[in-house]
Amino acid sequence: MPDPSPTTHPHEPHGESFAARLNWLRAGVLGANDGIVSTAGLVVGVAATTNNTQTILTAGIAGLVAGAISMAAGEYVSVSTQRDSEKALLAKERRELADDPEAELAELAGIYEAKGLSSATARTVAAELTAHDAFTAHAEAELKLDPHELTNPWAAAISSAIAFTCGALLPLLAIVLPPATWRVPVTFAAVLVALALTGSLSARLGGSLRRRAVPRVVLGGALAMAITYAIGMLTDTVTG
Repeated sequence: MPDPSPTTHPHEPHGESFAARLNWLRAGVLGANDGIVSTAGLVVGVAATTNNTQTILTAGIAGLVAGAISMAAGEYVSVSTQRDSEKALLAKERRELADDPEAELAELAGIYEAKGLSSATARTVAAELTAHDAFTAHAEAELKLDPHELTNPWAAAISSAIAFTCGALLPLLAIVLPPATWRVPVTFAAVLVALALTGSLSARLGGSLRRRAVPRVVLGGALAMAITYAIGMLTDTVTG
């Protein structure tokens, strides 16, 4: 007879840690997408003005490095601000627990009662959680924060830079490896295929419809490359 008691499977995703990992993965996909589009637009625009491989490669590498640094810096500042806010909220919660533990216990019980527990059960749950680890219990229930797993700005910055770099390498290689006459068509094709894949993956991670997300991403990348290529051709015509 099967055991009616609930079991926890070690590989089954649970709780907010899984949601956090999913958000990091989604951010990585979007970072790679940014690297693909921005670098593709840059190298295609330069390729419209010159066939010199060294010039195109230099421009592409410069764009890759600048973009990766910009992504890392932006993510570091953003996540640092978020972390500072989280620390401030946790410090406030710790003070409240020290100043008026009874009021905090009643508040915690109220949270669980609002979730559907009876008043007596909610009070019992709140008391047991408070006895075990009052600070963590209040942080998770009131603030939706795990005080032991705050966001890490350095991890965010490094992962953003890596994601951008990985995405940027594709158009960079696609523009310099083929013969000069095939550079732009090969880059267009490679980038559009890559964008279709990243669009499909981001839609799956976000729970949205692929048939809407993929054309949006592909069209945006195609438009970016077309515009920069046209600007390159126009610049070449005017300066030539």
